[in-house]
Amino acid sequence: MATAQREVPALLSEDSLRALEWAASAISARATARMDTELPWFPSLPPEARASVGLVAQSGVAGFVRWCRDGAPVGPTLRGIDLFGAAPRELTRLITLHQTVTLVRTAIDTSEQLLEDTIAGEELTRARELLLRYAREVAFAAAEVYARAAENRGAWDARLEALVVDALVRGEADDGLASQASALSWPVEAPTTVVVAPGDPPAPAHLLRRAARAHGVELLVGQQADRLVLVLGGDADPMTVATDLCEHLGEGPVVVGPTRPGLPSAPRSARAALAGTTGARAWPGAPRPVLASALLPERVLAGDVAARRALVDLVHAPLVAAGKDLVDTVQAYVDCGGGLEATARALFVHANTVRYRLQRVEQVTGLLATDPRERWTLQMALALGRLAAPPRRPGPG
Repeated sequence: MATAQREVPALLSEDSLRALEWAASAISARATARMDTELPWFPSLPPEARASVGLVAQSGVAGFVRWCRDGAPVGPTLRGIDLFGAAPRELTRLITLHQTVTLVRTAIDTSEQLLEDTIAGEELTRARELLLRYAREVAFAAAEVYARAAENRGAWDARLEALVVDALVRGEADDGLASQASALSWPVEAPTTVVVAPGDPPAPAHLLRRAARAHGVELLVGQQADRLVLVLGGDADPMTVATDLCEHLGEGPVVVGPTRPGLPSAPRSARAALAGTTGARAWPGAPRPVLASALLPERVLAGDVAARRALVDLVHAPLVAAGKDLVDTVQAYVDCGGGLEATARALFVHANTVRYRLQRVEQVTGLLATDPRERWTLQMALALGRLAAPPRRPGPG
């Protein structure tokens, strides 16, 4: 046998509730007029937004009547969708939560002033108390609406961020990429650097963003299998930023790609950083973070064609252009295991001449031949340059 539902008595008389219903339009109109004159930012809203605020105010008065008629039940009875359902979703983008609280306060103050013209007798004091309780429910409802909107935006932004990072990794720099990045308020034309780091265990994204913004840099974060792809946008030195980010990253190489003039050209930075992550396994003592350009020899060994071209163009070609003496000196210095006197004897020159030529090599290539690692880079560049040159045809015999 079904149990009969107990009716909850209304908190105000039917005459008072009916009077409030009739006064709903006047109360909302008076509240909107006060907003127009007392809130400096309200008149600058689009007309449709101001109209939506008026509808919400009118809906709020009607909701107060229903709330009182239902006996002001305890619990989540006043949902945000009930109160703000008349307003478009875009209203939460145009009006901040702080501004919404100001609007609610103005509407409640106006309603309280007009209660005297609507309700008479002993119920007036009761109605004022109920209005204050209802204002609290309205505040909670507004917070619910903005919380859900923030959650939806956060989820959407996370999906959009993943799409942008994935497009950079795949090398798809089209107009859609710039549009998606703009939707994330990303500085599309700002200098952009891609950093690839260990992604296992996952790093806390909010700590990474905080560390980047301490340098005035925006950050996009994307997980690619066991790697973390970080996109830096800003004028700060990327190695300085990456050094601070390392504090929140797992163990393993952190490779910084070359800085590009904007997001559309950032796929080149991503390719270099990803190739550097592969090549870094061949250099256990690599610094952390390390530039992808410092890993050119390892990247060549891993099959990176771009690194191969870079060593030929940036090291071998300048050496050849600077003269045969520099090329011969580097080769002899390598063959002699980095021995200065042995190199001088092999070239039939004075040791000071060798020193001078090695200084010229550093000026031309930026590489110090006396450093074992940079000497290895020079050796590989010479070998790659010779391989890239067309083979000599034997002369007529």
